[in-house]
Amino acid sequence: MSVPETFFSVNEELRLFWLSCLYGAAFGLVFELFRTARLLFRHNALLVMIEDLAFCAIYCIFLSSFASAAARGELRLYFPIGNILGFTLYLATVGSLVSAAMKKLFFAVKKLLDLLFYPFRHCYVFLRRKAEPKFVGCSKVIVSYFKKMKILLQKSRCLMYNKKVNNKRRNVTNVGKKS
Repeated sequence: MSVPETFFSVNEELRLFWLSCLYGAAFGLVFELFRTARLLFRHNALLVMIEDLAFCAIYCIFLSSFASAAARGELRLYFPIGNILGFTLYLATVGSLVSAAMKKLFFAVKKLLDLLFYPFRHCYVFLRRKAEPKFVGCSKVIVSYFKKMKILLQKSRCLMYNKKVNNKRRNVTNVGKKS
C-alpha cells in the first residue's frame, strides 16, 4: 500500500515560494492593465471599486487554482506572502518604469490626436456659435409654453373628473375644494 506524501520538503517549499513570488510579479502586470484603463478613461469611485473587486476576485481564483495545481490543494501562508512580495517588487522596480512609459505614450498619442483634430475643433466651435442662439431661442419659447401650462394646471386644482352629480355617492361633489 502506497501512502501519498503529506508534507513538503524544504526544497519543494522554497520552489513554491519562488513560484508564488513570480506569480505575484505577473499579477503586477494584471494590475498594470487596470492602471492603464484608469489612465485612458476617467473613472469615478464606483468604477474604481468595481475594478478593485474584480482584481481581488481574479487573485482569489488564481490563488485557489495555484494551491490545487502546484501544492496538491494545500494552501499555505507563504503563497500570499510570496505573491505580495513579488507584486511589491514589480511595482517598485519595473512597474514604475512601465507606468511612466505608459503615461508618456498616452500623452503623446493624445497630443497627436489633438493636433490631428485641431482644424475640426475650430470648425465645430464656429458652427456651434452660429447654431446655438437659434436653438436656445427655440427652447426658450418651448419652455415658456410649458411654464404657462403649469400655471394653468396649478390654478385648476379643484377640477373634478365628472361635473355631473354622482348619483351613487352624493356626498362627493366638491373634491379638492376647501370648505
